[in-house]
Amino acid sequence: MSTATNTDDKTQSVLPDGWEMVIGLEVHAELATESKMFSPAANQFGGEPNTNVHPVCLGLPGTLPVVNEKAVELAAKIGLALNCTVQRCIWARKNYFYPDMPKDYQISQHDKPLNIDGSVELASGLVVNIERAHMEEDTGKSTHIGESGRIHDAGYSLVDYNRAGVPLIEIVTAPDLRSPEQAKEYVQELHDILVAIEASDGKMEEGSMRVDANVSVRPEGSSELRTRCEIKNVNSLRSLVRAIEYEAKRHVALYDAGEAPRQETRHWDEAGGRTRAGRSKENEDGYRYFPDPDLVPIDPSPEWLDGLRASLPELPHQRRTALVERGASMSAAVLAVSRNTDKLAIAAIDSGSDATKVMKHVEQNLAVEGAETLQPADFAELIRMETDGELSSTQTKQVLAEMVETGNDPASIAAAHGFEAMDTSELETMLDGIIADNAEEWQRFCEGDDKARGKLQGFFTGQIMRLTKGQADGKVVNQLLQQKSGNQ
Repeated sequence: MSTATNTDDKTQSVLPDGWEMVIGLEVHAELATESKMFSPAANQFGGEPNTNVHPVCLGLPGTLPVVNEKAVELAAKIGLALNCTVQRCIWARKNYFYPDMPKDYQISQHDKPLNIDGSVELASGLVVNIERAHMEEDTGKSTHIGESGRIHDAGYSLVDYNRAGVPLIEIVTAPDLRSPEQAKEYVQELHDILVAIEASDGKMEEGSMRVDANVSVRPEGSSELRTRCEIKNVNSLRSLVRAIEYEAKRHVALYDAGEAPRQETRHWDEAGGRTRAGRSKENEDGYRYFPDPDLVPIDPSPEWLDGLRASLPELPHQRRTALVERGASMSAAVLAVSRNTDKLAIAAIDSGSDATKVMKHVEQNLAVEGAETLQPADFAELIRMETDGELSSTQTKQVLAEMVETGNDPASIAAAHGFEAMDTSELETMLDGIIADNAEEWQRFCEGDDKARGKLQGFFTGQIMRLTKGQADGKVVNQLLQQKSGNQ
């Protein structure tokens, strides 16, 4: 398996010369099941506190867990999508005091997880290795009532067990990342994979996808792994970038002062723009893992895995490749896949539409809710109308916005607005009048250098657009300007 390499020119931008970051990520994603991991309680976001509960997830005496089959299926699909080996796995109890986990242990997986040894190739070409992707149950949620929202200065705390027992998958990378930008790109790619295979909704703002970032630094060119700190539960890409930058700088400052960081968990303070110390980080021995006596191992059969593999949809990297092969840039393809408008673009291009025009609209005019519901045939027809000069670029943009809003076809929207291609002779007559009214500017346009001509071309085109209320085709206007100035 190939190892990730540093291809990011921005890697060193936030650290002094001679230092590099070493970053590994642990992403926790809630699985899209109707019920919890080991109980029939509802797996829903936003309910009244302590309403989506059951004796099992409350840890009441005499209760026994039962594995959610759908959760196992989704976790295995994630493993296959991440190029992992999906193997026989064993449930384990992870023991330490959880204020918001009533059993005081978490059912997780330890030395024999479901998924191991995977990899993800990002759009930038970076390959990030996946060490494991294991199943576990989520904890509840504590709310600490106090100025900082942290437990150390809280007057009291409230506990909501709705999230306790929600099925999770924890996806752990190797320490392959070298910059906050690479970490951001990886998390976005992982999000798009999870959503594409319908294993999770990936809503970071609702906590259904959370990131723990393990950060250390080392002298550039070194292969050592120095003491790392784990930044817990970062819930936005912007915060992830800021938290990693801050923590890496903190480590460098400690080393420069003759000190060293200690292994610990830290929490990101968004308002303060800094990480704050949490607790000392336990080693594995501190969790006292042992096999859960109430749950049997899971042993996926080759036939079952073959069926899951066959059910996987096209993954983001495959969808990007399909667009790039049709003439799109990689950056445009990344945006289209992320917004789920890539199939719309491919259908329009395959019907004969100009790829450049299609991707321009996908990038600039379809970053709106509902864009993915456009009918491909209608979108292709709109591109044809623009290409053939039946609509100006301004009119095309307006028609497209109404297509998304109403679902109507482009021809009927254009007709309702009275949009129709202006006759070239009519445009020429208007332009002659504008030239006569602006003789000095016209002379500078005809005789000036490229810079001056560029500015004055915008001036004359703007005048035409004002007179025609945006209905003129800017491309035709520019052609007329070149013809009349003798600079074709």
